[in-house]
Amino acid sequence: MEANHTKYLLYVLVFLGSWLLTCLLHFRQPLFHLSDGGVKVFLPFSHNVSFLSSPTAVVANDWRSPPPPPPLSCDGRYVHIVDLPPEFHVCAEGSPAFTSEHGICHLMSNSGLGPVLLPANGNRSDGDDDDADIIPNTGWYNTNQYALEVIFHHRMRLYDCLTDDPAAAAAVYVPYYAANELQPHTCGLFNATVRDGATGAMLRWLSSRPAWAAHGGRDHFMVASKTSWMFRRSPAAAGDDNTGCGNGFMLRPETRNMTVLTYETVIWEQPPRRRDFAVPYPSYFHPSSAGEVAGWQSRARAAPRPWLFAFAGARRPNGTLAIRDRIFDACDAAAPRRTCGVLDCAAAGGAACRSPRRLMALFASSRFCLQPLGDSFMRRSSVDAVMAGCIPVFFHEASTFEKQYQWHERDPDGGGGRRRRYFVLIDQDDVLQGKAGIEDALSRYTHAEVAAMREEVIKMIPRFLYKDPRVRFAGDMRDAFDIIIDEVIERIRSIKEGEDLGRKEDSDGAVVADGS
Repeated sequence: MEANHTKYLLYVLVFLGSWLLTCLLHFRQPLFHLSDGGVKVFLPFSHNVSFLSSPTAVVANDWRSPPPPPPLSCDGRYVHIVDLPPEFHVCAEGSPAFTSEHGICHLMSNSGLGPVLLPANGNRSDGDDDDADIIPNTGWYNTNQYALEVIFHHRMRLYDCLTDDPAAAAAVYVPYYAANELQPHTCGLFNATVRDGATGAMLRWLSSRPAWAAHGGRDHFMVASKTSWMFRRSPAAAGDDNTGCGNGFMLRPETRNMTVLTYETVIWEQPPRRRDFAVPYPSYFHPSSAGEVAGWQSRARAAPRPWLFAFAGARRPNGTLAIRDRIFDACDAAAPRRTCGVLDCAAAGGAACRSPRRLMALFASSRFCLQPLGDSFMRRSSVDAVMAGCIPVFFHEASTFEKQYQWHERDPDGGGGRRRRYFVLIDQDDVLQGKAGIEDALSRYTHAEVAAMREEVIKMIPRFLYKDPRVRFAGDMRDAFDIIIDEVIERIRSIKEGEDLGRKEDSDGAVVADGS
């Protein structure tokens, strides 16, 4: 009997040993390893990196939590990232754009987010101490307004449904930084060869690839982080190609087939012919969790707002933008009543306007934020206003979110025909002709109306921000990037199926001020 027990014990030991050896051989490459107190999650694909100081691994938000599960299905959602040759890596270290004192690549640290905003109790020399408690100490960065190309590229590398096979992709992403390449020679004494040379060479290379031939480039998309106008420079008259600004990137036959994401589009171009679509500027808030977003929304909701309206900007020489002169006049007239807050970007070399804390402190203390035209219709300040929970006031229809940021201004939970009021439109011609006063028009709104509009703006914050592109986001929240990807894939699907890409225009989001 004892011999039988010994025999059975040997059988069990042999079985367990075989099982253990099999497991060791099968799992000899670990999926995770601890490093610096966290878990590094290795990406399934390796794509050439053409931007600054990018980690090769994504650090999880919490080492105690497993990585997020993949989406239920990637069917119809795969994206292929083009592997550009080194000569088209615009912001690679050692490249002309990186080393140029006129370039902006050196401002794209932290995967495009820029320098971290120092804690409120840190040792700062920027004079922001009075505003130190306006924004939290985490999730905020001094982000350059032209950084979206870099931020978007990093986010694409975290996208759940990447494929190395362009034929299997619903869309093909081209990680070329057209705006960063243009920046050193945007204006001035640079001829068409200089301004158009690099982008032209990239497009010729791109259109020669087999992946382009499959759909003639109609399944390709990219980000160009300037306004569309900067890429629509028409061929100059003979002998006068040094005038004006920008290049002809959007006028080339290759880009006429692509989907290009810019900060401002030509709203007068009919949607079936349109190939560039406006997406929000990046602001200063780049959270790593849904909890950070909810916390900031609560803070913006509870912030005291002593100013009726606010403006951050500067006059233009010789009154070239007269609406700005009227805004400064309105603020001067409001001084006795202390109803207008202003940051003059022409004062002290514009130091105040380069401080995110001062800017957000002003907007978070104001009920309405004025957004007049600048060099173009859209201003980064409009997105900053949304981040601060400040109701934007536009002075031209082409500046409104419903005309420019149609993908992002829509509230997916807003209900069918419910009228959503979240901004004010005052015709600048009425202001210039004395038919409408800015303070008078804004003071007519009741506290209840202002509170309702502000709540709509605060609800828009997630749709207008870009998450931290270096980490796996903790929580379930769609940001500007998620919306862009969904819309781009849907647009390309419609193109492949030959559908009409026109979209019915609606205008139920604007509050037209009395007298405008």
